Amino acid sequence: MTEGRRVLVRVPATSANLGPGFDTLGLALSVYDELVVTELPGGRLEVIVAGEGVDDVPRDASNLVVRAIAYAFEAVGRPVPGLRLDARNVIPHGRGLGSSGAAVVSGLLAAKGLLEGEVDFSSETLLRLATELEGHPDNVAPALFGGLTIAWVDEDGPQHKKLIVHRGVSPIVFVPDFTMSTSVARSLQPAHVPREDAVFNVSRSALLIAALTQSPELMLAATADRLHQSYRAQAMPDTDRLVQALRAQGFAAVVSGAGPSVLVLADGPGRRLEAAAVASSAGDTPWETLMLAVDVKGGTVREYAEGST
Repeated sequence: MTEGRRVLVRVPATSANLGPGFDTLGLALSVYDELVVTELPGGRLEVIVAGEGVDDVPRDASNLVVRAIAYAFEAVGRPVPGLRLDARNVIPHGRGLGSSGAAVVSGLLAAKGLLEGEVDFSSETLLRLATELEGHPDNVAPALFGGLTIAWVDEDGPQHKKLIVHRGVSPIVFVPDFTMSTSVARSLQPAHVPREDAVFNVSRSALLIAALTQSPELMLAATADRLHQSYRAQAMPDTDRLVQALRAQGFAAVVSGAGPSVLVLADGPGRRLEAAAVASSAGDTPWETLMLAVDVKGGTVREYAEGST
């Protein structure tokens, strides 16, 4: 028996919340995990990992990508084949850049590619399956579709709207060498917030859509938040210090996802160098600087040929 179909998957990092848009807004960023998935005979499973998570990513059926592939096959009533995964992980793990969402999306897109011509996975189906696995659509929507996404859930399940980001928006991410658990970060938030804080965030979320799509000069005001970042600050004081230092200098800095990375939405490429200078002098914490672009494609899958990239 020979190997079956082989597909190449590429999925971007994401930053969720973007300040006030808690569990709703997400942005795809130009850092990518790549994955080659090959059908194997006999139900065998091989997982090869390079890059991020090389020491702790599971190599068995508990691997999140493997689980997502199996979930997609089972959802359409197809038996899960044997698999070999060759993963090249670049998205930092546990840093608020959507690594788990990217793994889920990678697995679903791999399943879509392996079943190409037999089963049609619509965008709606992919988002539903990804949200069922991840728990929230704010990271998986931009990973699937790229750009800026607004995600919500109604009686028909998870929904999304993709928007094109203004070309003047220039993201820069500062990544520390420590991690943050999303579940721990969520546990620090109160079940109820003051009405004025809720109204504040509604206004800033609406303004943020305008800032990101039409008026980048409004970014600083638009990224203000009273709903989650201050409550999580105690668990990542270095992150909070950097966010406050950057905002004091006029930069639209926010906690990326659940943290501890910091995202700055600069209103021009040149401003990113100034933000990097602030980060280098803000305390003793070393920050890896990633000067990125907004990814506009989202996750992709195609047939893999040996030697292709």
